[in-house]
Amino acid sequence: MHTRRPLRTLALALGTAGLLISGCTGGSSTTGSSSPAQAASASAVPAALKPFYAQHLSWRDCGVTGFQCTTMKAPLDYAKPDGGEIKLAVSRKKATGPGKKIGSLLVNPGGPGGSAIGYLQGYAAIGYPAQVRARYDMVAIDPRGVARSEPVECLTGSQMDAYTQVDQTPDDAVEVTKLSNAFKKFAAGCEQRSGEILPHVSTVETARDMDMLRALLGDDQLHYVGASYGTFLGATYAELFPARVGRLVLDGAMDPSLPSAEMNRDQTAGFETAFQSFATDCGKKSDCPLGTTSAADAATNLKKLFSDLDAKPIATGESRKLGESLATTGVIAAMYDETAWPQLREALTGAKAGDGSGLLSLADSYYEREPNGTYANLMYANAAVNCLDLPPAFATSQAVTEALPTFEKASPVFGKGFAWASLNCAYWPVPATGTPRPIKAEGAAPIVVVGTTRDPATPYKWAESLAGQLSSGTLLTYQGDGHTAYGRGSDCIDTAINTYLLEGSAPDDGKKCS
Repeated sequence: MHTRRPLRTLALALGTAGLLISGCTGGSSTTGSSSPAQAASASAVPAALKPFYAQHLSWRDCGVTGFQCTTMKAPLDYAKPDGGEIKLAVSRKKATGPGKKIGSLLVNPGGPGGSAIGYLQGYAAIGYPAQVRARYDMVAIDPRGVARSEPVECLTGSQMDAYTQVDQTPDDAVEVTKLSNAFKKFAAGCEQRSGEILPHVSTVETARDMDMLRALLGDDQLHYVGASYGTFLGATYAELFPARVGRLVLDGAMDPSLPSAEMNRDQTAGFETAFQSFATDCGKKSDCPLGTTSAADAATNLKKLFSDLDAKPIATGESRKLGESLATTGVIAAMYDETAWPQLREALTGAKAGDGSGLLSLADSYYEREPNGTYANLMYANAAVNCLDLPPAFATSQAVTEALPTFEKASPVFGKGFAWASLNCAYWPVPATGTPRPIKAEGAAPIVVVGTTRDPATPYKWAESLAGQLSSGTLLTYQGDGHTAYGRGSDCIDTAINTYLLEGSAPDDGKKCS
């Protein structure tokens, strides 16, 4: 997803993550929108929305060199445009030249819940290829409910600390009840603190916000690079506004046709694939903390470590101890990018010796927890969007129990925890408004869908599926490890995407790179 860019620990990278540990889903939400099958022409704007499309953006200095910021107003509820507004944060870095300006390039790092503005200012507008930044204004909008755009809030820092330590692999009825109660408390906190916005953070509504921003930026078409969940957002935009699609790159694609249980199971298998790659690499090193015999033995040793931590958490150098849940999250965090594997080896070595600080640091990066004990709203927005976009994966703990064998088959290491994490939306205070279905975007310009063969969070078969669903989709494959492909060091991938963004020429469907 980046040219070996410096990470703000791992948190910026994980902004593009599927975040399955919060019950990640994707899907097509229909709340407050016209039918996606009704393709909007480039000039058609409903009368009730014209005041929003006609607003003036007042740009100001952001306090970050080279960037401008503004606030855009959008209807809280698109079905009732006069029923209240929501303020959305936008940032841009203007095209640097030389060369004729193409337009604006909107970027989104995924999540859902990742700050697009944080991604823009921390990487995209300074780390994307110079020739791309020369000819596009680099732009980001924090989606509704995320970061600077009226963020969803759910728990205090200390409450979130407790939540992240709840056992997600319950061994008996008492532990199942504790986990269910934790999900209920999380959902109740979101309703208490953010009840007004919770029904209005769907992917469809965010896609409609993106179209409004496109118009206000003066662009006839939307040019866009979306990663992970950002691919679902981009595909949803294309379905709603196919005539307004410019150059869309969907990197680390999601499959909108899948129900949430199947999606979570697929992700479970994806993390198993990534772990097998890590274990194989680790085994080639004499100091591998999981052993040097085979990937199977590494899995056995990791499961034993998790079991030991479940029975007896270890010290971390602070008040929190490292139990199984935080340790699992730390390992998951390192699966997104193979450059984190050395850090994971060191953290696992420390944990085996009774020092949990390394895995705790990885887990904190995943959750975007600051050293002072506060959390960004990533995980809150993640649940809010996911639980609105699709019906819950499981409605009861009994349903999870029945599904456990299929999850544990998908991943002997992570399956049980991922299955139980999928229960979180069962207690959500707002009913889901979306359903799984294919996205075709009939009439859209060519759309580039990028898949990585050993991607943990968005399995490669999802990219194959989305590219096949889209009427103008073309599949670009990166044969490698890690989550997403653009800017990860493959000249083949980068050249294909840069050519598309700069010249409008999509790569041949099925092109493979390493």
